Amino acid sequence: MTPLTISLARRELRGGLRRFGVFLACLALGVGVIAGVGTLSEAIERALAQDARALLGGDAQLRTTFAEIPPDVLAYVQERGKVSRSARMRAMAGSPGGSRTLVELKAVDETYPFYGDMVLTPDIDLEQALAVRDGLPGAVADQELLTQLGLSVGQRIVVGDMELELRAAIDKEPDRVVSAFALGPRLMISMQALEQSGLVLPGSMVRSDYNIRLPSEANAQRFVKDLRAAFPDAPWSVSDYTRAAPGVRRVVERMGLFLTLVGLTALLVGGLGVAGAVDGYLSGKLRSIAILKCLGAHGALVTRVYLAQILAIALVGTLLGLALGLTLSWVAAGTLAGWLPVEVRVGFFMRPLATAAGFGMLTALVFSLPPLLRARAVRPAGLFRSYRGPGRQPLTGRARLYVVLAGLALAGFAIAVTPQRSTAAWFALAAALAFGLQLLLGRGLARLAGALKPRDPLLAMALRSLRRSGNAPTAMASLGLGLTVLVAIMLVQGNLRRQVDMEMPASAPSFFFVDIQPNQVEQFESAVGQVAGVERVERMPMLRARITAIDGVPVSKAKVDPSVAWAARGDRGVTYAAELPEHNRLVAGEWWPEDYAGEPLVSLAADIAEGFGVGVGGTLTLNVQGRGFEVRIANLREVEWTSLAMNFSLVMSPGFLESAPQTHLATVYAAPGSEDEVFKAVTSILPNVTAVRVKDALATVSRMLSTMGRAVLAVASVTLAAGLLVLAEALRAGLRRRYYEAVVLKTLGATRRDVLVIMLWEHLALGLGASLSAALLGSLAAWLSVTRLMEAVRWTFLPGMVAGTAAAGTLAVVLFGLAGMRRMLGQRPWQVLRNE
Repeated sequence: MTPLTISLARRELRGGLRRFGVFLACLALGVGVIAGVGTLSEAIERALAQDARALLGGDAQLRTTFAEIPPDVLAYVQERGKVSRSARMRAMAGSPGGSRTLVELKAVDETYPFYGDMVLTPDIDLEQALAVRDGLPGAVADQELLTQLGLSVGQRIVVGDMELELRAAIDKEPDRVVSAFALGPRLMISMQALEQSGLVLPGSMVRSDYNIRLPSEANAQRFVKDLRAAFPDAPWSVSDYTRAAPGVRRVVERMGLFLTLVGLTALLVGGLGVAGAVDGYLSGKLRSIAILKCLGAHGALVTRVYLAQILAIALVGTLLGLALGLTLSWVAAGTLAGWLPVEVRVGFFMRPLATAAGFGMLTALVFSLPPLLRARAVRPAGLFRSYRGPGRQPLTGRARLYVVLAGLALAGFAIAVTPQRSTAAWFALAAALAFGLQLLLGRGLARLAGALKPRDPLLAMALRSLRRSGNAPTAMASLGLGLTVLVAIMLVQGNLRRQVDMEMPASAPSFFFVDIQPNQVEQFESAVGQVAGVERVERMPMLRARITAIDGVPVSKAKVDPSVAWAARGDRGVTYAAELPEHNRLVAGEWWPEDYAGEPLVSLAADIAEGFGVGVGGTLTLNVQGRGFEVRIANLREVEWTSLAMNFSLVMSPGFLESAPQTHLATVYAAPGSEDEVFKAVTSILPNVTAVRVKDALATVSRMLSTMGRAVLAVASVTLAAGLLVLAEALRAGLRRRYYEAVVLKTLGATRRDVLVIMLWEHLALGLGASLSAALLGSLAAWLSVTRLMEAVRWTFLPGMVAGTAAAGTLAVVLFGLAGMRRMLGQRPWQVLRNE
């Protein structure tokens, strides 16, 4: 920028920023969301890194299910550091002689915890709280559990075959990572108490964590690498503190990406407001531009002068957005304090703020260029005749190239700064398509309005006025994009809620009973069979297995689709059966004979096979309780996961796993009035069996979806807010034309009522056009999301939800239009005509 450019730009801006309210608001809104999400994500990541050892429980951790780690592995680890063992399982707990409830049971040894603090009320040492006193072992529990059972500190609680004394309530558990789907409150006891409780039986689903504290000079990553090399075929998993709380990290990463894209969508919608504000500002400066050219200024100087002004104003809007983002992140951190396992401290982090600022400045540049380049085409001759401006001239080929390059720069920046670059690339493509479709629909509806010839003359004049308005397509596109996002999110959420609240309960069992021992099967079936109202009972043996290789390739090196990566992580439930399980349908291969006695075969869920890239004839290497073996895939099944029946991803052929330690899993279908009787009948005689009430689990999922849905809608409404700002600017820009038209109509004999009806018809048509396009595109986006990304969810069109959103959008347009009509209706013709 030359001194002359800066001097001219500064003089032009002396009038202040009055005309740039929408410009600043649109930029600040989008930049604020992006900056706030980025800052909050960065703060959470730093907090997780700072407390990583406490969250994991040590510098490194070994995890195993069912069995303890072998003595040689334990000796290897103990030579290199200290070891603390804890065990986790689900169990039933209750007051002596009272009802029982499902709890998340955790047993710890005397060295727990290595890192972080266990905070109890009253404030006592954990080892003392869990110690045996007067013949009774101690326990500590969440306050939620005490409330559910009506117990208080000092009273007794029953777990398995053992009574314990409640010594304290848990305020903070250092290595407890928040789970959105915990089936019960925490109950903590000692390892000795767990061994004496009668809960740990052959095949019981007990997950053991071996937390390792290394010397200060040791490298945890090197330790994990050496351990894996020393025991390459081990059935346990190992990780170091840098991978602590992976679930929280994934949630933060995905929500951060989603919210950033929402902010970018709001910024792009607001870009239309930026373009409108710049267009309106330059329309008032056309005479100044013509004068500059008369004085010898060339087109490049004019462009630089006004571009400098626009970028200066964009910088102000961006700085306002950064301040808004810091405020939002601070507020959000306080709101999430009870949900996150770490204390989040928001700070001034350069990376997310620079990213948000880059988005803001590039968006302002992209949407300011078209009106800037049109203004450059102003000719000095316009100064010497009755000047009304050159009209909306089309961009030259070179100007279009500049706009395209700026748009590509914005898309490239989005892809470059987003960790999931493929997602960012698809978003850029989808945003461009949505933008183009909304503008095309807006222009098409405006032309259709002009072509219609209704009998009502007032309606006909309103439709023709809509056709003449150059702002109608922009207003439709801005509001339409905001409504499109809301319609899509509401339909996706509505389909998920319908699945959980209506369809799943209709086919789901009443209970899952876990950890039934083989010698308890007859007793279990007898107890359930004596309860009136039980419709049917399904039962299958269950073991746990880990997939270690796919077609001979280790899982760590195999190409697994992210949608089924869960199946390759950790232990999976596996069963064996002679017949095809209910609720399953064979889609490839053949089922084995009932009397099959050959090599071990496996039936694999078809969606998992597709994600693994294997088919019939392929192989999986499984590790079952420390024993590894290869199995051939005999067939593929289509599994209806949403039925909540007993579904297994892996079903083995008979004759191979029968002698392995195992438990049984059962589902009970009962009439609602009989469910409590079923619960009492089983838990009263089989204290080791865990009962999961399905309706309670579905209620937890429903609450979680409701909370997430409200949060997502609240954030997505930012896009709608940006659309409303653009709508307001577009309607304000058209007020001058409407004033003049109202004067002409009144001169020709129209009454105030006639003018009001015409304007109402025009705004109603504008709102209907935006709402209909949003309903169409939003429904299409929701359908694609549900049918392509959420294959387990059945798509159902929800017309009431779409109609409600469309009606709200139409009403918003009418109300915005009414806000500017009062002055117009009171305008007297002579006040305008005398100046013509």
